[in-house]
Amino acid sequence: MAEKETALEKETQSTDGVREQNEPELLEDIDDGTDFASVEALRAKLEEAIQQAEHQKDLAMRSQAELHNVRRRAERDVEHAHKFGMEKIVQELLPVVDSLERALEASGDDNDFVKAMKEGIELTLNMFLKALAKFQIEPVSPEGEPFDPALHQAVSMVEQNEVEPNTVVHVMQKGYTLHGRIVRPAMVVVAKAGERDTPKIDEQA
Repeated sequence: MAEKETALEKETQSTDGVREQNEPELLEDIDDGTDFASVEALRAKLEEAIQQAEHQKDLAMRSQAELHNVRRRAERDVEHAHKFGMEKIVQELLPVVDSLERALEASGDDNDFVKAMKEGIELTLNMFLKALAKFQIEPVSPEGEPFDPALHQAVSMVEQNEVEPNTVVHVMQKGYTLHGRIVRPAMVVVAKAGERDTPKIDEQA
């Protein structure tokens, strides 16, 4: 009985040994096929992940640039509104300045009352102009300067030989700028070339 059990154990051990020897070869054959497929699959997934990451990065950069542009436009709009929001009010106030200037030009020095009134008008006008200057509202009075269509409006042209053509010879109404931008052009008279006297030829000579 003991001999039979010993023989059975030897047979079992022998069978296990053969199985252990064959299993690594079988696993190796399986791993060789599966490893190659797994690597290719992982490589494909990696490429896909890289492409998605690049796409997301591009979207993020575009969104950031667009946000930056929106912020800059908003800042420009706020600055523009801050600078030029007074334009309509200025246009309403300028006729008051014109009236004070005309009153000052029309007043004389006939008596003390007229002198006092003139001084009051002049004081009021100066205070008004200083208040406008605080808000970057500057007058445009280009007499003697070349005509500039961006700042001046020609009312008429006169022949002038004393000055260069296209020179402003008279300002009928001052213009004004707000932060360097024209609010009202100056109304001016511009010189043009006159007919100069030319010596006549004596045909009978």
